[in-house]
Amino acid sequence: MANGKTVFFTAFFLAIFLAGAALPQAAFANAPVPEQAKQDPAKAPAPAQAAQAPASAQDPASAQVAQAPAPAQAAQAPAPAKAAGNERLRKAIDAAVKDGKLDPSAAPGFLGIPGAPNVNVVLAFCWAIWVGWIFSSVGAFGGVMASVGHISVYGLGDYANSFGKGHPMNKLVTDSIRVSNQWMVGTSSLISSIKYWSLGRIVLPLGIALGIGSLAGSILTPILSQGKVSFRDYVGYFGIFVLGLGIYLLWQTLPMARAKKQKANEAAKAFEAMARQNQGDSSGSRVKVLSISPSKIRFTFCGVEFAFSPLMPIVGGFVIASVASFLGVGGGFLLVPLLTSVAQLPMYLAAGTSAFAVLVGMVTSITTFMFGGTPVYWPLIGIELAGIVLGSWIGPMTSKFISDVWLKRLFVVVALIVGVNYVLRGFFGMRLW
Repeated sequence: MANGKTVFFTAFFLAIFLAGAALPQAAFANAPVPEQAKQDPAKAPAPAQAAQAPASAQDPASAQVAQAPAPAQAAQAPAPAKAAGNERLRKAIDAAVKDGKLDPSAAPGFLGIPGAPNVNVVLAFCWAIWVGWIFSSVGAFGGVMASVGHISVYGLGDYANSFGKGHPMNKLVTDSIRVSNQWMVGTSSLISSIKYWSLGRIVLPLGIALGIGSLAGSILTPILSQGKVSFRDYVGYFGIFVLGLGIYLLWQTLPMARAKKQKANEAAKAFEAMARQNQGDSSGSRVKVLSISPSKIRFTFCGVEFAFSPLMPIVGGFVIASVASFLGVGGGFLLVPLLTSVAQLPMYLAAGTSAFAVLVGMVTSITTFMFGGTPVYWPLIGIELAGIVLGSWIGPMTSKFISDVWLKRLFVVVALIVGVNYVLRGFFGMRLW
C-alpha cells in the first residue's frame, strides 16, 4: 500500500506542477499572429514609423522609396520558431480573419485564438475528477465524458460549429477536442492500470493482445482523418456509436442475457462475497494465469477458470482502436462490451483490462495526432490531468462496493442520454441540453 500511495502522490503532484507551470505563463501571448495583422500598415510597429519620419522630411521623393518596403519588412520580420501545431493554428486564424469570422483584436481564449471561450479552471478540475472516476470504475466512458465536457460543458462545440462546416478553424478545434479527450483518457488509463495491477484485477495477456491490435488502428485513423472532419459530422457519428452501445448494454443487463454468461456471473458473485469479508484484497481475488499458447490462454479469477484465443482480442483491438481514434475517445466503451460479452469477464476484470489496453492505443493516437500538427491547449490540459489523477485513483477503490449489474446500468444510463443528445445535435440541429 505504501508503494501505491507513493505512485499516486507522485503522479498527482506532477500533474499539479504541470498545471501550475502552464497557467502563469503568457500562453496566449505566444498565439500565432494573423497574417492580415502583420501586413496591415496601420498596425506596423511605431519604432519603424518613427525611423522613417526623418527621411520623409528631408526628401519627399526618397520618402516614397523608403516607406514602400516598410510593410513587407514588418511582415517578414523573424518570428519565434513554432511547432507544426502552431503553424496549422496560424493558418486557421488567418482564414477565419479573412472570412470575417474572427476579430484579431479580441482577447485570446482557447488555444490562444482571439475571441475563443475561456474555460473556468475550477469547473475543468471538477469535471476531470468525474471523468477519471467513471473511466476507472467501469473501464470506459472516460473519453465520452471528456468529450461531453469539452463539447457541451465548456462550450467548445458551439464555438467550433460557429465557423461553419468545412472551415479550417472548425476542423482544427474539432481535432483539438479529439486529442484533448485522449490526453485525459490516456492519463486515467495509466493511473487506473497501476491501481488495478496492484489489486490483481488485470488479465495481462488479454490486455497485451488488445494492445497489439490497437497499434495499427491508432496510427492509421488519425493520419486518414486529421483535418478532414467538421464538428457536426464528428458529434453526429459520436452520438450514433454511443447510443447503439447503450441499447446493446441495456439488453445485456436483462435476465435472459445475463443467464448466458454463467462464468462472469459466478466470478462476480464470488468477488462480491470476498469484498464483503475482506475488501476484495485476498490472494483468491487476484487473476492467476494458468497457461499461454498461440491458440489458447487460460486463467482463473475467484476460483473460476476462463480461456480465450489471442486472435480475437488482436482483431478486436484493431477495430476498436480505429473507431476510438476517429471519435477522439479511449475505446473503453467498445472494449468493455467485448470483454464482458465475448470473453465473458465480470466487470471487475473488464474495467482494469480495458484500462490497460486503452493506454496503448492512447499513447499511439496522441503521438500521431500531435506529429500531424493538431494543437492542444496546455493550461487547460494541465488542470484536467490533476483532476484525472485524483478521480482515477478513487475509482478502483470504490467500484468494488458497487455490484456488477449496477456498474453496467450506470454505463447504460450515461450512454443513452449522451447518445440521444449528440445524434439530435449532429444530424438534426437539436439538443437535450
